[in-house]
Amino acid sequence: MSLKKQYLKSKPVCKVTFKLSKEEAKSAEKVRLVGDFNEWDLNTPPMKKLKDGSFSSTVALQKDNQYQFRYLLNDKEWQNDWHADAYVPSPVSLDENSVLSV
Repeated sequence: MSLKKQYLKSKPVCKVTFKLSKEEAKSAEKVRLVGDFNEWDLNTPPMKKLKDGSFSSTVALQKDNQYQFRYLLNDKEWQNDWHADAYVPSPVSLDENSVLSV
């Protein structure tokens, strides 16, 4: 897992690239990036699957904010990003959510 942050000089926006390796995705066929930035929409389009079996998605987020998120593997298994900036208890389960600060 990795998070790459690219701050734009012309706008108060940070482009964040989320990447999940094949091993981290547990060889999933489909991975969705779900979080505050897409209102936890379970039908959000899947991340792009790369030739090496990893998954990637880039999202433009407003600076000076924190966003909670998780990965949804094959629409049934939740996974955190262990390179997140922090973790907080989920308000809907006993799990934790990953937190991204931009």
